[in-house]
Amino acid sequence: MSQLYLRIVLIVVGLTFIFGIYPLGVVWPSGWTWGQGHSHYLMMIIGVYATLGVFLLIASRDPHAHSSIIWFTVWSSVVHAAIMAWQSFADPSERGHLIGDVPALFLIAIILTALMKAGSSERVTTAAAAG
Repeated sequence: MSQLYLRIVLIVVGLTFIFGIYPLGVVWPSGWTWGQGHSHYLMMIIGVYATLGVFLLIASRDPHAHSSIIWFTVWSSVVHAAIMAWQSFADPSERGHLIGDVPALFLIAIILTALMKAGSSERVTTAAAAG
């Protein structure tokens, strides 16, 4: 059952990374974009996350076979969110990120970790029952 939930989360996160980052940056810039005024940053980060989103959609077909990209998503989200949190505390003009993209990335990492671990224990249980 956790495999189904993992597949659903991978699809939702993948689609959000592909199609959601830009609208979030436009609608709520203080929580989703960095700096003031025009910045090349937004299009760069959209390109990176859209690419990751495509690979998460591919991984949703068979998460076990694509565990490395899922774990990359977990750990890169933790590192990215931690750096952004630190920078948000250091720069008062960026505090909106503490209720925007910072918790969103931590949440993605937590959910994917829980589902990957649950799926891993399901595979062990199934293998033991079959063996």
